[in-house]
Amino acid sequence: MEEPEMQLKGKKVTDKFTESVYVLANEPSVALYRLQEHVRRSLPELAQHKADMQRWEEQSQGAIYTVEYACSAVKNLVDSSVYFRSVEGLLKQAISIRDHMNATAQGHSPEEPPPSSSA
Repeated sequence: MEEPEMQLKGKKVTDKFTESVYVLANEPSVALYRLQEHVRRSLPELAQHKADMQRWEEQSQGAIYTVEYACSAVKNLVDSSVYFRSVEGLLKQAISIRDHMNATAQGHSPEEPPPSSSA
């Protein structure tokens, strides 16, 4: 082979080698740049999703508290049915006494005072 032909082949090999080294040397920085670009584009949307999720969690916690409080109130109403029955019985007894007193009072003449309970 001739010297110029050898130099041309040597130059081609060194150019390809230099290009390969350049690409390999810069490839990580290009990848990091693309990653940074992706993060910069995606981050606002991800932050908004996070804020939305936190707001929904707060609303859910409030709703759960409300439901638990309502369930507790209903349970307390069911448990207090004994007291309601007792009050109902006392009211019926009071109505009966009132009716008896009215009947007794109507049985006397208007000038006659009703019998006093202080004997």
